[in-house]
Amino acid sequence: MNAPSVQSELARQHVIDPEICIRCNTCEEMCPVKAISHDARNYVVNFEICSWCNACIGPCPTGAIDNIRNVRKDQPYSLADQLGWDVLPGFTEYDNMAVGSATTEVPDEVQRITDVATAGQGGQALAPWSASHPYVNLYGPNNPVTATVSGNYRLTAEGASSAIHHVVLDFGTTPFPVLEGQSIGIIPPGTDANGKPHLLRMYSVASPREGERPGYNNLALTVKRVTEDHDGKPSMGVCSNYVCDLKKGDQVQVTGPYGTTFLMPNHPGASIMMICTGTGSAPMRAMTERRRRRMNQKEGGELMLFFGARTREELPYLGPLQQLPKDFIDINFAFSRTPDQPKQYVQDLIRARADKVAAMLADDNCFIYICGLKGMETGVLEAFSDICRARGMDWETLRPALLKKARFHVETY
Repeated sequence: MNAPSVQSELARQHVIDPEICIRCNTCEEMCPVKAISHDARNYVVNFEICSWCNACIGPCPTGAIDNIRNVRKDQPYSLADQLGWDVLPGFTEYDNMAVGSATTEVPDEVQRITDVATAGQGGQALAPWSASHPYVNLYGPNNPVTATVSGNYRLTAEGASSAIHHVVLDFGTTPFPVLEGQSIGIIPPGTDANGKPHLLRMYSVASPREGERPGYNNLALTVKRVTEDHDGKPSMGVCSNYVCDLKKGDQVQVTGPYGTTFLMPNHPGASIMMICTGTGSAPMRAMTERRRRRMNQKEGGELMLFFGARTREELPYLGPLQQLPKDFIDINFAFSRTPDQPKQYVQDLIRARADKVAAMLADDNCFIYICGLKGMETGVLEAFSDICRARGMDWETLRPALLKKARFHVETY
């Protein structure tokens, strides 16, 4: 096939991976438009019928259903093609092109925020080899999607200095597929001091791919009400206060999804080390919840979490985290402002667990994720360096190797 002259000639095609599909029939049962069928060999998706409602994605026990290829609209993979597959077809030049309503470029503000957030990686990261295919840039500032607030709950105590909210957005019948580790943009209403529309703000998704409430087209965010700037001077964050004040039934303009690399591994036995502070817990909650909901399948490797906050009252999701089985996740809390207690930061706990951390750094099956305040970055990297040095490893050599293997991911702000 010759490359199309314009991207409008392309379309996304939903396909099923025959190598990992276990033929459980869940996808076919869940599909409301009967786009999925099967024979004795393969389960397949009818390009002409599939409406991208994503009803089949969450219930799939293996992730085989969560695959996409970009194709010519007039030359999709036929049912006969799919029924004959032993493996998925490889990616083509079409898969690097934006399709459908997706924007052709990441918005400048998103790119700027992303560049700052990922600077601590030491280079461009890759997605884990077993990560599911992310959908990106489906909706931009010029064509946002409208979501409805279905819940807004304050996570931190009323007396805590930080007001952190758990906000659930429902997208109704509009497709908005996200993966753990991706972000969305929210456009606050009104204009800035110059009379221009407010720029979008980005928030990490705090719920797993099947949504905060499985079976519904929704997602959750973890949002801190900003009342001062980085220097401690009073400053009301435009979007954070807007989001924290939202009421059930309010409508919100959303862009995205964004993010193609800060994604969790899906292969059996993969371990995850998570390091976060405050609202940096959002992607960590999404990954942990994804694993928790699939706990009975015993497919995941170790989960280790280092989570820092000023006090226990300011740590979001503290209660649910404490209820998780200890053999499911290794949790390490650090509190820096507990009265009559020495200050403790995540890097202190990393050093305290040096043997375990070193083993996970050296394990090719372990993936490391860091998210939270930019100020945590230096301390965590220094802790890694010290741990490596004490065990005959060189962090400056190891970090680029981790990046190359898609094992090291940083998003700080």
